[in-house]
Order: sequence, then C-alpha cells, then structure tokens
Amino acid sequence: MAVEFPEVKPTSRSYRPGKFPQIQFEALNGATTTIRYGQKAFNAELNLTFANISDSKAALIIGNYRTSMATFDSVTFRSNNALAGLESALETYVSESGTGLKWRYAEPPQVESVYPGISTVTCTFTGYLDGV
Repeated sequence: MAVEFPEVKPTSRSYRPGKFPQIQFEALNGATTTIRYGQKAFNAELNLTFANISDSKAALIIGNYRTSMATFDSVTFRSNNALAGLESALETYVSESGTGLKWRYAEPPQVESVYPGISTVTCTFTGYLDGV
C-alpha cells in the first residue's frame, strides 16, 4: 500500500513525463526503424524543493522517506501537499493518475540548514511501473 506524502507544499517543482520503451535502429544509409516494446511510459521524474521550511516539516519529509523505503512502498501525492498550486489538468499528469506509474524516492531527500530551525529540502522521485 502506498504512503501518502505529508502536507508540506513545495516552493518549486519540476516534472518530466516518462518515456516509452522503444529502440531506434539506424541503417548505414540513414533509414531508421523504431520498435516500441510497450504502450505505457516509465521513468517519469518529479523534483520537489521545499525552501525555508521549519525543521519540523523537514522531519515529516524525512519520516515519509524512511516509512516508504522501509517497506519499499510507493508515495502518493494530493492537492494539499506536493501538488499544491497546480491546475487540475496539469495535476492529472503530474500525479500520473491512471497511468499505472507509481512514485518512489529516487534517492534520499537532501536537507540543507539555512538558519536555526529553518531548512531547505530537495526530493527526487521516479515514476516506475510495478512488475506485478
């Protein structure tokens, strides 16, 4: 079962949709052929930055990372947390709703202390297709 991301709103976000499993062959004369191996995209990327948040909110993010990785669960996002500020049309794409992709931490969150009690946290997520 997926772990829900805490209610902490990012100050910036970048999203790259997944790519489709395909390979392109190029002949010596320049002719190309593309073979697609599936109909679902994978390896989407979501980067979230939480600038100048309280250390208690940073701790919520670290706790979410530890909880999800302890059981190797995916992470879900809602409009009141990492997807805050997106219009519904874009939110559908970024959440990867209905695509079969699940978000998982690509690496541990990076925490930078800015001022006593204030930190900036950066998280990177990868959208993967569960091989079930």
